[in-house]
Amino acid sequence: MKAFKEIGPLEIPGNPIQLIGNEWMLITAGTPEHFNTMTASWGGMGELWFKPVCFCFVRPQRYTYEFLEKGDAFTLSFFEERHKPQLNFCGSRSGRETDKAGECGFTPLTAENGSVYFEQARLVLECRKLYFQDMDPANFLDDSILKNYPNNDFHRMYIGEITRALIAE
Repeated sequence: MKAFKEIGPLEIPGNPIQLIGNEWMLITAGTPEHFNTMTASWGGMGELWFKPVCFCFVRPQRYTYEFLEKGDAFTLSFFEERHKPQLNFCGSRSGRETDKAGECGFTPLTAENGSVYFEQARLVLECRKLYFQDMDPANFLDDSILKNYPNNDFHRMYIGEITRALIAE
């Protein structure tokens, strides 16, 4: 089994825009007995309310949304480039019909917060939900953004406190 080392949130390597936008991440919520994961390329990291936080966006029709709504914790997992095909798979299939982790050969591990991450990850952020907000189309100041929502299925934003960061050794 791959070893992980705990690091402080200020030690998270890499540019968050690069990590999330170009390398992608898996948002995983649920319990070791019943969870789902999905690929995401929208989100961010920073400080809010004097806490290290991350934020991610999930549409209500996504299966992972149900798990995020039920639980108090989630993880963000980042992988090496060689796992991009698996991340693409996790972003194009529903966990309602497919065991995405199993199909991708990802080994689920249990986080300290009770959620799930994957042994194959190179960086894991364990998060405690602090806040959520549904995106309101009336608040978009740039109308061109609305082209991302042809079905009016606006994302819900989740802000999570980064309670633990793990890096593969």
